[in-house]
Amino acid sequence: MGKETLIVENIGIRFNLGINAKGYGFQDMMKKFFKAGLKKENEFWALRNIDFSLERGDRLGILGLNGAGKSTLLKIIAGVFKPTEGKVIHKGKIVPLLELGAGFEKQYTGRENIFLYGTMLGYSKKYLEEKYDEIVKFSGLKKFIDVPIQNYSSGMRSKLGFAIATIANPEILILDEVLSVGDGRFRRKSEKKIHKMMEGGTTVLFVSHSLEQVQRICNKAMILEQGQIAAFGGIEEVSQIYAQMLEESSEKE
Repeated sequence: MGKETLIVENIGIRFNLGINAKGYGFQDMMKKFFKAGLKKENEFWALRNIDFSLERGDRLGILGLNGAGKSTLLKIIAGVFKPTEGKVIHKGKIVPLLELGAGFEKQYTGRENIFLYGTMLGYSKKYLEEKYDEIVKFSGLKKFIDVPIQNYSSGMRSKLGFAIATIANPEILILDEVLSVGDGRFRRKSEKKIHKMMEGGTTVLFVSHSLEQVQRICNKAMILEQGQIAAFGGIEEVSQIYAQMLEESSEKE
């Protein structure tokens, strides 16, 4: 691995529509029983032939219509999904912001969840203690920090999750629609924080439905279409292609 922070080599992932994707335990248990009877038409390739690499400080915007495979790709890179074929090679720590606050324990307070969620993201207790005031200040939730998370709105949970996850500069940051959370003020503050992290050399993979937001943040872009790369390159060039795709899609509706 040379200057690249991330290499994605020939990634593909196949799901079987004949088996409940959420029922991992049941799926494992019944795999042998179903194996002989499964038909090819039940197989669905969510992604196929995905090849690209990013260098330190690159910011890649991943664009595509609903169902193109954007979130699936991020989950493979984050290690949530295992690809059916191909591999992901990365240098340094990956912090995925896929579902902000998904690791929170609802009966615990915001204060308790800072340490719980932060530990899940790989931060030490000592580090979280040092950064505690900074996390609370950024989240804007000081008045509610000793309230159980179950009494938080989804926006409040997202604010706290974002504040915890971005407290350090990871080598690779994965963002899936997370800059659309909260009110306008918090969105601007979040975007500013991402820019600051990028100045520190963090490599960013960013999924957003907002082309304007991708243009503000990213220097490179990729378009996924039906699970394959339709375009990859500089932000201006790929943005023009995507804008045309959106126009054609709206005309068909």
